[in-house]
Amino acid sequence: MIAHSLNPIHQPPKTLTQPLKPKAFKPQTIKCKPATIITSKLRAAVIGGGPAGSSAAEALAAGGIETYIFERSPEAAKPCGGAIPLCMLDEFSIPSHLIDRKVTQMKIISPSNLTVDFGKTFKHHEFISMVRREVLDNFLRLRAEDRGATLIKALVTNIELPISEKSPYIIHYISNNTHSSLAVDVIIGADGANSKVAKSIEAGHYTCAIAYQERIKLPEDKMKYYENLAEIYLGNDVSPDLYGWVFPKCDHVGVGTGTICSRQNIKQFQDAIRNRVKPKIHGGKIIKVEAHPIPEHPRPTRVRGRVALVGDAAGYVTKCSGEGIYFAAKSGRMCGEAIVRASENGEKMIGEADLRREYLRKWDNEYFSTFKFLDILQRIFYGSNAAREALVELCGDEYVQRMTFESFLYKRLAKGNPLLDVKMAMDTIGSLIRCNIVGKEMVQMDEFHKRML
Repeated sequence: MIAHSLNPIHQPPKTLTQPLKPKAFKPQTIKCKPATIITSKLRAAVIGGGPAGSSAAEALAAGGIETYIFERSPEAAKPCGGAIPLCMLDEFSIPSHLIDRKVTQMKIISPSNLTVDFGKTFKHHEFISMVRREVLDNFLRLRAEDRGATLIKALVTNIELPISEKSPYIIHYISNNTHSSLAVDVIIGADGANSKVAKSIEAGHYTCAIAYQERIKLPEDKMKYYENLAEIYLGNDVSPDLYGWVFPKCDHVGVGTGTICSRQNIKQFQDAIRNRVKPKIHGGKIIKVEAHPIPEHPRPTRVRGRVALVGDAAGYVTKCSGEGIYFAAKSGRMCGEAIVRASENGEKMIGEADLRREYLRKWDNEYFSTFKFLDILQRIFYGSNAAREALVELCGDEYVQRMTFESFLYKRLAKGNPLLDVKMAMDTIGSLIRCNIVGKEMVQMDEFHKRML
């Protein structure tokens, strides 16, 4: 039996729910479960209802675990480019009606406005799906509920840590103007870059970029141009260390940019990307403005006790592309399934060692190389306009394009032709030499590439 006892941490002996003392709102009294809860099943809470949290909750509930998913604003959506890879559609059973646009053309534009068609190697069945996060997130949350998870629309205010190996975590939250508490055995933090769960377990800090995006509704003729086309813009004007973008959605485009080192100037960079695409979006109307922090590397600690971090809370966003949706959903599912395995479908208590073995080790074994490789590429090619010109020049090569999209669409480091790999490496070095950019990062990439062959 798995027991949750609140008495050792001085909770009232007969209630888990108390009215909040009147300050900002009128207190309410609600009925609740008694303080001492005896249950034969593991009880799990997922904090955050985006792709990471919803996928975790679905896996937990499907595995027979009593699951609660906390989401403060189900109707809101994180600012996001909204691109998801082809493999995610099948792997996560994403229905086609959720896809706004199927991108089969992509252009990458250098600081000097050299434009390369970066979609020449798409096969007839291949495309990049563009979705709106509010649509995708809602679908995934509803599916988690259908599997048995309980959605709690609430703001989590505090998490009390257990006083022993098997005593519960206590989640304090505000829902419908009422202060409530819930005792659980295990917590998955899927609450984004500013994760309250990460703070509660002292998971450490990480560097964050800031992403800024305007949704712009275009006239019909302008929208026709972006029907199945996405654009990436490089240059110090739009971002000193990342890139700007134009991504098509159902009836509008997302125009945005991001930066790590110069976040205070993000609106200046947004003005620049809007100016770069001005002729193409002329007559458009801004219908929404969004901004959000984006993690740049994994947190120092991703598992502590019976708490695990997933998605942005863990820092699972790739360099170069800034992609996070797939890795959020994947990490959430992997973590949920890990808890189901370790607890034998909720029949036994788990510990930190179980989470590290079943979740963290499997994640790192599968994705560490991908994240490391893209980190090296970003440091090489995003540091100056000269390097960005070299990158766009390389992107004109069809073999480079094929390798890039193999990796993106199917989420694996593509295995190429050894002779063509050598040629690609030499072309890369040649482009960088012409741009006077050869340094330790290039040596690191070469060594990494040799290990992967």
